[in-house]
Amino acid sequence: MFYYVLKYVLLGPLLRLVFRPRVEGLGRVPARGAAIVAGNHLSFADHLLMPAVLRRRITFLAKAEYFTGRGPGGRLTAFFFRSAGQIPVDRSGRDAGRAAVEEGLAVLGRGELLGIYPEGTRSHDGRLYKGKVGVAVMAIRAGVPVVPCAMVGTYELQPAGRKMPRLGAGRVTIRFGEPLDFSRYAGLDAEKAAIRAVTDEIMYAVLRLSGQEYVDRYAADVKAELPGPSRRFPPRRRR
Repeated sequence: MFYYVLKYVLLGPLLRLVFRPRVEGLGRVPARGAAIVAGNHLSFADHLLMPAVLRRRITFLAKAEYFTGRGPGGRLTAFFFRSAGQIPVDRSGRDAGRAAVEEGLAVLGRGELLGIYPEGTRSHDGRLYKGKVGVAVMAIRAGVPVVPCAMVGTYELQPAGRKMPRLGAGRVTIRFGEPLDFSRYAGLDAEKAAIRAVTDEIMYAVLRLSGQEYVDRYAADVKAELPGPSRRFPPRRRR
């Protein structure tokens, strides 16, 4: 219930009024039935703006750290994610990844919309990074379509590390692509080649929508190599 209060009464109208996001391809998101929305991840604002424009409720697999924050800001973030019914995901290992897949499959099993960022973490420099294969495992095992989504402009609005958005950063565009059908891979959710191929197809669809520069490495690995706090690179040009 609180999700709909946030979306239609409290937060949703405010977000649409202040940020005036452009939305393209909204009709490509299935009006009913289970589906995955797989998007790029540039900013904390992604968690707010995409649900604000969708007609259906969407449940995200969100990093567990959002639910355990300290201080006023951390507690407010945790309250928001819990109240909105989002699912905490531990990203610390292979077993955690399997648990996240099971959580996502439970959402899809209820015929709902599941949101996921295949990169696994926010881009620290505005580029698009290699996708992790959990999204493919869920799509194949549940037999559901995957709608690619591109958030364009949220990196400039609120890059990683910035607590408050830049109100003069320009309008955000949210693009939804044609649903991707992976029924031809039925029964192959344990085959490494199959799930890698599905993941790469999803990421290519996101890339075409976003116009980002692509990096064929995992974002978490690149971040781990940066000295000290994650460096910020100049925003990449988008279409």
